[in-house]
Amino acid sequence: MTDMRAVGFTEFGDPSVMKIVTVPVPVPGPGQVRVRVAGATVNPTDIGFRLGGRQLPEGVTPPYIAGMDLAGVIDLTGPQVSGWRAGDRVMAAVSPSVPGGGAQAEYVLVAQDQLARVPEAISLEAAATLPMNAMTVRAALDMLALAPGQTLAVTGSAGAVGQYAIQLGTHDGLVVIGDAKPEDEDLIRSFGAAHVVTRGEPMAAAVRELYPSGVDAVLDAALLGPRVLPAVRDGGQLMAVRPFQGQTERDIKISLVLVGNHLHEGARLAELAGLAAKGVLTLRIADLIPAEDAAQAHRRLEAGGVRGRLVLTF
Repeated sequence: MTDMRAVGFTEFGDPSVMKIVTVPVPVPGPGQVRVRVAGATVNPTDIGFRLGGRQLPEGVTPPYIAGMDLAGVIDLTGPQVSGWRAGDRVMAAVSPSVPGGGAQAEYVLVAQDQLARVPEAISLEAAATLPMNAMTVRAALDMLALAPGQTLAVTGSAGAVGQYAIQLGTHDGLVVIGDAKPEDEDLIRSFGAAHVVTRGEPMAAAVRELYPSGVDAVLDAALLGPRVLPAVRDGGQLMAVRPFQGQTERDIKISLVLVGNHLHEGARLAELAGLAAKGVLTLRIADLIPAEDAAQAHRRLEAGGVRGRLVLTF
């Protein structure tokens, strides 16, 4: 076995650039394992990567292989690997901005400190929906450092980041306010939201009706930016998942969470996997899509309205 299939592209552009490419099967180096991938999700960050919205470091050359989430089975371990062996079911969040590319390939090299075991109760395809988004939220909540009983409003509650923010925030003892369009209200309540308000432009005013002084923090998964600042109390916090476009007000602290800074926290990912196995976190597969239909997955994600994650299968 010398070659493998991957989802790749050689030029930036619309979904039609996504193709199956043939590349050499990678060989693990010190501290690395090779994972035979069962599922790799398609995330909004993959769309940005495909469009050329990321500065790539030297050594990252076409074909570009996207994807940050994967789950599969270790098939080979490199030197100096301890505690992992062939046959282990694992998940990880990886970076596509490295030589060899990201998660959307038959075989992917993963550093041992990025790995978490997939609990037996969870399928590999479902496990692939957890790492990037759940790690993003865990890191964001750690940065916010809210105390139990404090208030957190979440935008984009029906999406994966929004869902995990509600579920993890509630698990941490926060009072969480979600947003929804009318047909999604029951879904958002099922995640554990204490209150559900109208999403979009009216959200800030709706939050202020519940909390006249404003909430302690907002996690802005819907990228509302300055439009949601009025929901935050004076001196509160806003956590952005993309660079904030605008200015702050009323001494509100604006922070940016970058999951790329947390890819090597496998122990933390294992804790999140444990919460998923207990049902604290819900793993949602929107659809399983063969890797050769990656362009279709990109079109569906760009069209909006996807509930859960689209998972490419290999």
